[in-house]
Amino acid sequence: MTSAIIVAAGRSERMGSGTDKAFLSLGSKPVVVWALLAFEGCTAIDRIVLVVRKDQMVAAKTVVQMFGLAKVTEIVAGGPKRQESVRRGLEAVDPDTRIVVVHDGARPCVSSELIVETINAAKKHGTGIAATRIVDTVKYVERGSLVGHTVDRSKLWAVQTPQAFKLDILTRAYKKLEEDGATVTDEATAVELLGEPVRLVEWQKPNMKITVVEDLAIAAALLRING
Repeated sequence: MTSAIIVAAGRSERMGSGTDKAFLSLGSKPVVVWALLAFEGCTAIDRIVLVVRKDQMVAAKTVVQMFGLAKVTEIVAGGPKRQESVRRGLEAVDPDTRIVVVHDGARPCVSSELIVETINAAKKHGTGIAATRIVDTVKYVERGSLVGHTVDRSKLWAVQTPQAFKLDILTRAYKKLEEDGATVTDEATAVELLGEPVRLVEWQKPNMKITVVEDLAIAAALLRING
């Protein structure tokens, strides 16, 4: 069985006080619903765990019913940090799960094709992380705005979600985080700290994350282009 954890429990600080970007309207649907529908329609996904802020539990149940998201079997309250939210999502996945896919609810442009590619990589290699090569020139700055040196971009990748793993690997990675008291910003880093290899899945199509209000207009245009 392959389960997905859709994480939509962030504080959305760059959106402005009190704003939850996952439940902002993007066209006719909330941002998170676009991501959920992609996973709902992906034949490689069996079940979905949705992680939201505690104060959005009722709203989450409403959208799941409204949009017929039958694969969403669990809705759980997230924690103060993403790491804690993912951990709670892991605790809620079906015990028969072999592959788990973690995705940011604020990435509405995800496609079934990308989900499947990360899953296939995880089945073969243990991990499959959506990523794109860095194409801009990158400068290293120690402090302020004074350039220290230019970084070799040929070795740099920007990591995204979905991130797929064999469940055993991610479970062990999160156990080690708890034992070490370490904090990470994505699941791939947790697996790196475990000492397991992390395999990237190159993706060149738009898979943007909604971060500021202006991103909504860009995402809306991309979703229209994609169908």
